This record gives sequence, structure tokens and C-alpha cells, in this order.
Amino acid sequence: MGVMNRSSFAKDLYPGVNKWFGLKYNEYPNEFLQIFEKNTSDKAFVEEMSVSTMGMLQQKTEGGGIAYDEMAQGNLYRYTFATYALGFMITRELYEDGLAVTQGMRRAQALAFSARQTQETLAANILNRAFDSNYTYIDGKELCATARPLGRYGGTWANKLAIDSDLSEAALEQACIDIGNFTNDRGLKIAVRPQKLVISNSLQFEAARILKSDKQAGTANNDINAMKSMGQFPGGVVVNHYLTDSDAWFILTDCPDGMKYFERRAISFDTDNDFETENARYKCSARWGFGMTDPRCLLGSSGA
Repeated sequence: MGVMNRSSFAKDLYPGVNKWFGLKYNEYPNEFLQIFEKNTSDKAFVEEMSVSTMGMLQQKTEGGGIAYDEMAQGNLYRYTFATYALGFMITRELYEDGLAVTQGMRRAQALAFSARQTQETLAANILNRAFDSNYTYIDGKELCATARPLGRYGGTWANKLAIDSDLSEAALEQACIDIGNFTNDRGLKIAVRPQKLVISNSLQFEAARILKSDKQAGTANNDINAMKSMGQFPGGVVVNHYLTDSDAWFILTDCPDGMKYFERRAISFDTDNDFETENARYKCSARWGFGMTDPRCLLGSSGA
């Protein structure tokens, strides 16, 4: 039931404890907001739908008729908002007899920490499951996949390296080339460019060597660092401490309508007293939704 009583904190009933520790630590700044675009909603869910545009112009013969094309709706992705909550109770006796700072206020800090950790974990899980076919998106494919369907007109494309590779200069260059070949659903070239490199904590030093060296990293060559010289990652490197695969990496692009976070209800805290037991009750709850609309917003590799 999550009820804390005097036996739970027997040491708090007598002088002697110099300090209670473990309730509060420094936290990383919100990392998921460097990956997901924040939106708000007042609906039960949000739907976003792709559209197939028109193809290339057709040659018209003299005196002949004009060829006509059409646009049509494509695939649908729905953001659903789940509710996340946690609470605890404190007996009136513990509240009255505890010698330290009010138990409820201290535990409320712990609830806030739990809420932020939950938010970061839910967001990171979108990337943690990027190569898992059990979690699919607008076109029926996982977050990062090869052979993605282009739409009703046929053809495929990929937002995953053809051969999964560890983070390296060559792998990043190939990823940038692949992003430069992205097309719309009709196979027409679109200007999508790399913006950010998203990595786990384990890859931060390797990423710095690859992207911040003026010359080619790890070689005796005098060649320039082409990616740095060309400004391929203007948004820099994003280290996410909640990624579980140490060698997976992702490139976020400037494609609109990509990784999205919807806040249906912000984190809120409430207190109440139970009339019968006289227990003090504390709770925290929120409603969120995380997902991806257009898979052209990123390219990933699960590592070698």
C-alpha cells in the first residue's frame, strides 16, 4: 500500500541521526527535450497523417492534352496519452513524532525526482526500441529500418544504415550521404540535412574525437576533418544517459514533423488526508505521449 509508519523510520523518533541522505541528488538537465519537439494537447489523442504529393511534370506534345496527377492522404500515426502516477502515505503518528524535516515535504521531492526519471525513460525508450519490429510507426516499420515503403506509388527507402556499424568517421559520412538521398513519397529529392548526433554516455569521447578534430581523427593523414569543415552537425552532439544500447547511435535531421512529445497534463502534485485512518496521502501524476511522425527525421545504426 505504500504506507510509511513509525517502524519505517524508527531512527527518526530519537535524536542521533546527523543527516538523512539519498533523498536528493543532482540531476541532468532535461535531455529528452533536445530530441523531441514539445507540443501540448487538450484531446484524448492526436492524429497526424502523411500526404502523397504530385510527381514530375510530363512532356506535352503540341496540341496534345495536359497530363493530370493527384495528391492523396497517406499513412496515419496516432499519439495516445497514457497517465503515469505514483503516491505514498504517511501515518499521522509518524508525521507528528518525526524529528527531522516534515516527512511529507521530503518525500514529495522524491516524487518529483521519480516523475522526471519516468519522463526521461519513456522518451529514451523510443530510441531504445528503434530496431525492434514489435514497435512500429506510421508506415508499419520500426523507428529505424531498411526497405521502408515510399507509399501508394511503390518503392522503398531506408533510415538505417545498410550495414550496421559502430560510431566512426566512415559510418557517419555514409549516414550523411544516405540522408542526402532522402526523397518524398513520390521519389522526388528533398533537402534534409543532419542536425544532431544522439549517442549514449559510452560514446561521448569517441564522438568528440571524430567531430571536433581539425584533421582526420586517429590517423597520421594531413586530411581535413570533412564533417567539421562542412558543418554537418550544427546542432552538436546530444548525450542521452537513458539510452540502454551502448553502441547504438542516431542522427536527427531538420525534417519537420519528426520526433514529438505531447504533454496532455503537466506533472502535478496533490495531498489529501484519509478521514478514517488519518493517514496523509501524497501523489504525483501526469499524462504524456511520445512518438515519431515522419521517419525522415532521423537515421540510426544499432552498432556492429
